[in-house]
Amino acid sequence: MKIEKNKVVVLAYNLSIPDQDGEMDLVETVNDSEPMAFIFGHSGLPDGFEVELDGLSAGDTFDFTIDPEGGYGEFDPEAVVELPKDIFQVDDVDQAELLEIGNMIPMTNEEGERLQGQVVEVKDDVVVMDFNHPLAGKAMHFEGRVLSVRDATPEELDHGHVHGQGGVDH
Repeated sequence: MKIEKNKVVVLAYNLSIPDQDGEMDLVETVNDSEPMAFIFGHSGLPDGFEVELDGLSAGDTFDFTIDPEGGYGEFDPEAVVELPKDIFQVDDVDQAELLEIGNMIPMTNEEGERLQGQVVEVKDDVVVMDFNHPLAGKAMHFEGRVLSVRDATPEELDHGHVHGQGGVDH
């Protein structure tokens, strides 16, 4: 069975990105015992990732690089914003702990969309947050293997995610 729209794909892979010197730095390993599973065409993964996997079958290996345009886009300096420090005051939450540099904080914009922001800097009365995806502006190199491909169940398609190994248990 080949990878195509509405198929459940289970993968093991290594993800590397270039460091400041242009050398490839391994940043994520997904192994056979805890694979990644997704519904092809409904994954929310970068389009370039799915394009490279399209048509592969269980047992096939892959080795490709996605440029920022095919991945999470270029780094957008306008997505780095200063927000008033007082909006981070939440009952029963230690603000100093919450606002540690590098922390990812779930937030909602004016349109009600959910965003993940990373704390970049904490000043006296403002917090500098970066709402770019952590891999924005980065070329991503994937090397791995397709473990299995199967039809998604009607329930999985309805829920928009995979159930069972590598997916959601509920």
